[in-house]
Amino acid sequence: MSRNIPLLDLQKEFEMLKPELMPALEEVLSSARFIMGPQLDELNDHIQSLLGVKHHIPCANGTDALLIALKALDIQPGDEVITTPFTFVATAETIAFAGAVPVFTDIRSDTCLMDPNLIEERITEKTKAIIPVHLFGQMVPMEPVMTIAKKYGLKVIEDTAQAIGATQHGCFAGTIGDIGTISYFPSKNLGAYGDAGGIVTNNDSLAETCALIANHGQAHKYEHHLIGLNSRMDSLQAAILNVKIKYLEEWNILRAEKAAWYHKYLDPSVETPVTVPGNTHIYHQYTIKVDQRDALKEYLAGQGIATAVHYPIPLNEQPAIAALKLHGFPTPVAAKTAQRVLSLPMNQYLSEEDIRYVADAVNSFLNTKKSQSFQNSPTGSSV
Repeated sequence: MSRNIPLLDLQKEFEMLKPELMPALEEVLSSARFIMGPQLDELNDHIQSLLGVKHHIPCANGTDALLIALKALDIQPGDEVITTPFTFVATAETIAFAGAVPVFTDIRSDTCLMDPNLIEERITEKTKAIIPVHLFGQMVPMEPVMTIAKKYGLKVIEDTAQAIGATQHGCFAGTIGDIGTISYFPSKNLGAYGDAGGIVTNNDSLAETCALIANHGQAHKYEHHLIGLNSRMDSLQAAILNVKIKYLEEWNILRAEKAAWYHKYLDPSVETPVTVPGNTHIYHQYTIKVDQRDALKEYLAGQGIATAVHYPIPLNEQPAIAALKLHGFPTPVAAKTAQRVLSLPMNQYLSEEDIRYVADAVNSFLNTKKSQSFQNSPTGSSV
């Protein structure tokens, strides 16, 4: 008899946090300070304390966070920004929206992260920045990225949309480069109940510029010093995040526990997530790599197991990006990986029994396929 195993469980999370969330929301509603309320200052304090960073600038969403960071670093039309093709479209989309040119490196097959060894050969006189994306819950190796950036005078924007709370040699994601960007989309490890984002930096001048851009370039009411955006996080989302952030460290630890169970129960033939040495992995996603991915996804759906593909089309193959007619570099690892990745259920409420059920279903599918392949081979056929 099949069960129902969701990819994540926001309904259960809400029920668990409801006694704290409702008073926090009522406080905002009663005050009628829906924009720029005191909840944002409280959130800034929480994030700055959590990450050990000087500044957190809230904004409307993670995509805006990237765009604001690019603008604050004075990325101009025609400039080139090096990033990965294996991530959500926002990373390249914002580069193009700023008028700059996304330049893609390939990824490592084991971690799905940008390969730092390929960055230097992509650099030209037009290169102005690098955006490493900390994917699935762990960080790109930052030491080689920062070494290259220093050598060529490049800016570094860490896209930490999937890695809030992840560390590398004790440093939190988003705190090593010039700017870190955060998404508080509901599905993230620390998620609002709507769109919300943030920017972190230790640079006072960059923080001031980011804050101006996010609020119409406005230093004081009706006094506009920059051409900016309307990208303010609303007070309701900040109130929700202020409740949830108290649980983030515990939730990230629980996700690592679930990942250990997956490692234990999945067949050795399954390519499971590999953690970069020195990293703590917060498992925003638990993404495996298998052949016959689409057939496995369909099979698991029949067993009541929700899955997702992150990501089915590399960014340099997306129609919108291809239409830019960029000078492309081959990214064969990203292309192959996009055909093999499958994200299994991952959230803090999964039981060991749940994960054993998912793993057994994956193993059963793979073993059946192995058996069929053997029977259809010349050595396996009967005479």
